[in-house]
Amino acid sequence: MDRIREAFAAGHKLLIPFVVAGDPDYARSLEIARAILDAGADMLEIGFPYSDPLADGPVIQAAAVRSLKQGTRLVDCLRLVQDIRARSSKPLVAFTYVNPLIQYGPERFFAELAAAGGDGVIVPDVPLEEAAEVAAAAEAHGIRFVPLVAPTSGEERIRAIVREARGFVYCVSSLGVTGERQDVSRQARALVDLVRRHTDLPACVGFGVSRPEHVREIAAFADGVIVGSAYVRRIGEAVDAGRDPVAAVRSFTEQLKQAALEAIRPR
Repeated sequence: MDRIREAFAAGHKLLIPFVVAGDPDYARSLEIARAILDAGADMLEIGFPYSDPLADGPVIQAAAVRSLKQGTRLVDCLRLVQDIRARSSKPLVAFTYVNPLIQYGPERFFAELAAAGGDGVIVPDVPLEEAAEVAAAAEAHGIRFVPLVAPTSGEERIRAIVREARGFVYCVSSLGVTGERQDVSRQARALVDLVRRHTDLPACVGFGVSRPEHVREIAAFADGVIVGSAYVRRIGEAVDAGRDPVAAVRSFTEQLKQAALEAIRPR
């Protein structure tokens, strides 16, 4: 079963939130993930916390630290995928860095991710020269490899990157690390158009997406919208204030999902 392909084949623009496994703790991260999916998200990206997350901004870095301080290990992240899968048929995509992937062993990692019910993987720092090997190892276990392309990649490099893509292509909307932005980068649409010259796979946009109006704007030209730091910030703020993070993410998801639906309605 290719849950990622089926999700995009449904004919609407996908909302793809990102959360960090084990943040603020295992039990609540499971509740948060389930609430996001129940509230209308089409797919969930699950960040496996790592001590040196080069692609992530301060908000997600802080969440990774919170999770690691709780003792979250890679096996706990895989267990979280399994526990989410027990109640949802929506696609689940792991976000991990190449160092822990190699230390754990790619074959073991992808076999266990597949057994847990995972569908895809994003490895933001894997070198292009090693991407084919990682993609092949993932594909051998039915895990779809999702590469990142950036506005600075250049057409020849984008052609090479998307050649290894299996699930969809993650289009980085702006330069730098993850984090909320005031406006959607003007480069995002051009990047999606460029990706579509070289692959028929869906193109999704992330980095800096934080508001319903961002989702509405991006969903007008991309196949999916990825929202990360805005979720993680809300979780952290709710915990710090003694409020329920589950309620915070549920309400936010409903707002973003409505925006995604409005983007494709006739006006």
